[in-house]
Amino acid sequence: MTAVPMSDTGFTGRPERAETPVPETPVPGNAVPERVAPESPAAAPAGPAEAPSAGRPGGPSAGCPHATAWDRARTVARDVPPLPVVTRDLGEALGHALAASLTALTALPPFDTSAMDGWVVAGPGPWMLRGGGVLAGARPEPLRFGTAVPVATGARLPSGATAVLRREYGEADARGGMLHDRSTGPGPLAPGRDVRPRGQECRAGELLLPAGTTVTPAVLGLAAAAGYDALAVHRRPIVELLVLGDELLESGVPGDGRVRDALGPLLPPWLDAEGADVTGRRLVTDALAPLYEAVRDSTADVVVTTGSTAAGPVDFLHDALRAADARLLVDSVAVRPGHPMLLAALPPGPDGRPRHVVGLPGNPLAAVAGALTLAVPLLRRLGGHVDPEPLRTACAAALPGHPRDTRLVPVRRLGREVAPLPFDGPAMLRGLALADGLAVVPPGGLPAGATAEVLDVPGR
Repeated sequence: MTAVPMSDTGFTGRPERAETPVPETPVPGNAVPERVAPESPAAAPAGPAEAPSAGRPGGPSAGCPHATAWDRARTVARDVPPLPVVTRDLGEALGHALAASLTALTALPPFDTSAMDGWVVAGPGPWMLRGGGVLAGARPEPLRFGTAVPVATGARLPSGATAVLRREYGEADARGGMLHDRSTGPGPLAPGRDVRPRGQECRAGELLLPAGTTVTPAVLGLAAAAGYDALAVHRRPIVELLVLGDELLESGVPGDGRVRDALGPLLPPWLDAEGADVTGRRLVTDALAPLYEAVRDSTADVVVTTGSTAAGPVDFLHDALRAADARLLVDSVAVRPGHPMLLAALPPGPDGRPRHVVGLPGNPLAAVAGALTLAVPLLRRLGGHVDPEPLRTACAAALPGHPRDTRLVPVRRLGREVAPLPFDGPAMLRGLALADGLAVVPPGGLPAGATAEVLDVPGR
């Protein structure tokens, strides 16, 4: 077992760093300009050698000159192979990604069916009414020319049928022996009217969905209609969440120097919506040994931590990763909020399975920014999901930027545009709770009318 140095600083909380405001930028409405905390590179703990793939690219950040550019960090997070392919019954495939293209096992519909309740007819009217009727699921007898029988929506049409007369358009004569078309449409009932012909939606063997598609309820319905009982999908990554901090409360009102854990309730459903199975969440005290042991002993594909990513007196994550022989892939990102985030590769497990650690900052909105930057791309790629096309929309008002770093700003839709929300500081969640997404603001900001990429907020 790797020896872990013990440390007892006597601190029970994380002291705030000195902060300097962003240079003055006009803020629309009552939005609060973000305050940034510069970091001293000399104060950062020495960590494991960074992976060559990270390369610390991108323009230097004011606070961390070696920070990885935001878009580059997301590329590094995606640089993993998907997890193995498994077979799941339809009832268990929800949220997985298709590991192979979904092709139709049959034509849809598999036979000509009625699109309406009414009568199935053969030839032009009027028609002689026959007894009985055609119900969904039944195998009907052939229909003779000049005759009609009642039919239910979805029922298979008999051979010889030419059209369906809707119930509201048909009328039987006084004796009930003849059916007449009373619709106001032009001309006689056209062949094929209100009939869903075989193969209207797809032919047997036709590609329905490509590999990488997320299995939604609609995908499950399509797969069932196309004849599938099970699907080949990628296994969902297993995530364990470690919430770090002696100052955190799990219940009650904050006070006496202690605050509520906001990320424990926030992150699991968010990560689950992005394709992960969050199987554990636990608080870890501010000490090196328990953090090291929690990271070392985790059997999850991805360990997500909150806090301890910077260089404070009780920030032990870098030391714990070094002790666990982890390889640092991303160490700080040029993004505000959330720049002291990290991504590391742990030694493979006994089965050779790769494992990762995503270190998120402890401040709530900063942690959300870290999750969107590193955790979400990593989890989606591990789960085999294809990234959706970026959502780009116009700005209804100017979005202030950081002089050198990317900013992620909570925004709300106003028609076809988005506008910034107040309460967007690193420790705040009020703006996020109202947000429809987070706008990606390049260094220097975006003027009103410019186009911004907007990252999705799960649950909205």
